Amino acid sequence: MPLDMLSDISDDVLLTRFAKGDAVAARTLTLRLTPRVLAQAYRLLGNHAEAEDVSQEAMLRLWKAAPEWRLGEAKVSTWLYRVVSNLCIDRLRKAQPDGLDTIAEPEDPGDGPADVLQRQSRARALQSALGRLPLRQRQAVVSRDLQGLANPEVAEIMETSVEAVESLLTRGRKALSADLIGRRAELGFEDG
Repeated sequence: MPLDMLSDISDDVLLTRFAKGDAVAARTLTLRLTPRVLAQAYRLLGNHAEAEDVSQEAMLRLWKAAPEWRLGEAKVSTWLYRVVSNLCIDRLRKAQPDGLDTIAEPEDPGDGPADVLQRQSRARALQSALGRLPLRQRQAVVSRDLQGLANPEVAEIMETSVEAVESLLTRGRKALSADLIGRRAELGFEDG
């Protein structure tokens, strides 16, 4: 049977025919799958010679699996791509001095335990310093700087003028700065 007559036949049917001794089916399947397998191996390995070796090994494994192939259970191409991937991973592991599994995982961008402890320490220091402020200054600083309210809102809450709030904020911030300046290194604000 000529090759062009087999072009519409599925991969698994061709593989089954090969298992029964059909050399034309084997050639058709080889011509159909090898370029795809080679491309996949090359993309994974980045080396043409190694990709050719992997492609040959994968196709040999396909021929060995042909007698037990069950139609409709799996796609030949999917099975073959999995084999190629596994062969490439094996080669990449061998190429690494200690294997791929020893490469460190990327760091978690989230806060680590030291960051959490430092943030808690800073929060306690701020709370303690706020507690030493006069009540009106504390109220102005908390409302404006920690709750994010605008000066007119703070003035309304405190039943005072915007100018008075600005004065309270200036004095409160200055007092907080003086209170905390000696603890910069302890709280992790020193550059070294």
